[in-house]
Parts: sequence; C-alpha cells; structure tokens
Amino acid sequence: MLSIELEIQLVAVVVAVACALPGVFLVLRRMALMSDAISHTVLLGIVLGFFVTGDLTSPLLVLGAAATGVLTVVLVETVRRTRLVREDAAIGLVFPALFSIAVLLIARYAGNVHLDTDAVLLGEIAFAPFRRLELGGLDLGPRTVWVMGGILLLELLVIGLLYKELKLATFDPALAAALGFSPVLLHYAFMGLVSITAVGAFDAVGSVLVVALMIAPPAAAYLLSDRLRNVLLLSALLAAVAAVSGFWLAWVVDASIAGCMAAMAGLIFLLALLFAPARGVAAQVLRRRRQRWDFAQLMLAIHLVHHAHTATASRECHEAHLGEHLRWPPEFARRVVRGAVAEGLVERQPDGQLAPTAAGRSAALQSLVTT
Repeated sequence: MLSIELEIQLVAVVVAVACALPGVFLVLRRMALMSDAISHTVLLGIVLGFFVTGDLTSPLLVLGAAATGVLTVVLVETVRRTRLVREDAAIGLVFPALFSIAVLLIARYAGNVHLDTDAVLLGEIAFAPFRRLELGGLDLGPRTVWVMGGILLLELLVIGLLYKELKLATFDPALAAALGFSPVLLHYAFMGLVSITAVGAFDAVGSVLVVALMIAPPAAAYLLSDRLRNVLLLSALLAAVAAVSGFWLAWVVDASIAGCMAAMAGLIFLLALLFAPARGVAAQVLRRRRQRWDFAQLMLAIHLVHHAHTATASRECHEAHLGEHLRWPPEFARRVVRGAVAEGLVERQPDGQLAPTAAGRSAALQSLVTT
C-alpha cells in the first residue's frame, strides 16, 4: 500500500486535473462564476438525495447533485434571457437562493447527520486515504481516486469525441448552429459534466478548492498559449503542479492542504499573469517601451526625409539641434539617434549631419502613405 502522503498527493493530482479540463471551456466561454455557482448549489441535490435514500453513500446523491447543477444552469439561462439582468447578476441571484435552501434543510432536518456546510465548503483531503474502496476483501486504494479517475476518463472521452463540436460552440455558437450542431444541447451536456465533476471533487477538497482548480490553472494556461489543445494540456499540468506543491507547502507550514493548494493555484496564475511571454504584464511593458522607441526612431526618419533638401537642412538635420526641433530632451534625442543608427534607419555624416538610409527613407515614406 502506498504511504498516506503519496495517496493524498495522488488524490490531489487526479482531482486537480479533473477540475482543470472542464474549467478550460468555462474560462473560454467567460462563465468562470458558473463553477462557483454549481459547486455550491449541488449541496441541495445531495440533501434531497439523502432525504430520499437516507444513505450518504447512495449513488442517487451524485445523480441528485448533478441534476441540481443542471437546474442551476437552466435557471441562470432563464433569468438571463429575460434581458432584465446580465449573466453575472443572474448567477448571483440563483446560486445563493438554492444554496441557502440546502443550508436551511440541513439545519432543520439533518442536524444529527454528518452532512454539514463546512465539510462541503472546505473539505479535508487528508481524510481521503481513510475512505477505502474494497472489492472481495481486496483494498483497491482511496475511493476518491477511483471516483475522480472515472470522472476524469469520462471527461477525456467527452472532450475527445466532441472536441470539434465543443471548440466550435465555444468560439462561434452561431456557426455551430448553422452547421447543424445544437449549441444549447452541448451547453447543457457540458454543464452536466461540470456538475458531476464538482460533486465528485468537493467530497474530498471542498467547493472552494473546486472553484480554484477549475479557474486558476485554465486562466494561467490561456495566458501562455492560444491553441486549445495546448491550453488543455497546460491546464492539466499546472493543476497537477498546484496540487503537489500545495501539499508540500501545507506540510512545511502546517496548514490546510486544500487552502495551500488553492494558494499555489493562485500563485501560478499570478506568475503567468506577470511573466507570460506574449500576454504577461512584463511582456506588455517591454512591448510598449519598444513601441515607444520604434515610434521615436520612425519620427526621426520622417523628420530627416522631410528636411533633407530644404534650405534649413544643415540645422534641422544636425544631431546637436535635433532635440530643439523635435522638442525632445537632449538625452532622449541621443538615445533615439543611437537606436536609429543601430537599426539602420539613419546614418551619421562627418560634419555631424544625420541622413536617412534607404531603409529609413522607405519606412518613412511608407508610414506617410499609410497615414
């Protein structure tokens, strides 16, 4: 048997990857809040399923929870289609109502049962290895691994079979409908899958971590790539990294494992937000700075082309007087000249005059024609 520490990490990785894959489509559809709504409202399905069966281990609880997740989506869509409120407001209206009903039912009729809101919201993944799956007296390992592993396989099957349809319905629902697909049917089927994932996951990690794993890794992956296949793979990888690193962070600081996993997921997103090669904050700052210098060098080339054959060319095109005519600070002007010379747009002449090169003249004229 694996050690408890390894089993906890195995559970965490399986749960994280299973949450991240559908989270990609939630992020791309701008429905991130729906994961929060579903992960809370499924509690109502669990409560109602328990009232019917009287057994917390009954499969009907999962079915009831998944049905409640779909009901949440239906109600949100119904409210949104009235055009009286926006989608985010519709989510904010529906899920607190359903979640509060579940809380009231638990407080009133299930107070003596191990079914409480803290367990659903926060979970405790450290207890997952103690809930074993036994078959014929054989210990098959933590039950959560098998449950979430089955859900993960279901997700892979659905995404693999309906990859083109999901991609088309996500990015262009109108085209999908024109080609004979049903975006509405795909939407509800996908939300049913999200509901099943949330039900299976929060038993081990709680709804708070479900939301973190469904949104943070896909959002980080989206900053790193534009290709859907790459985003799916990166989401799974980043979610697994957040799970394992969160476990060891909790081990070091002696804190909640689920909390540390959520914190690491947030940290991974923050790092992607800051340092993503194309979309990160640092890349944007460098790009804007580069654009500023490119624009200044182009303006210099235009200025030289414009005054090259005028009576004032000796003064207008002299490096010493450049800042005066373009109203640039002297140091800025010197840096622009150095950059333009290095880029081959401008050349210095022995008498201190500046002249546009063939490339500089071409760039200046092209810019003037485009303008």
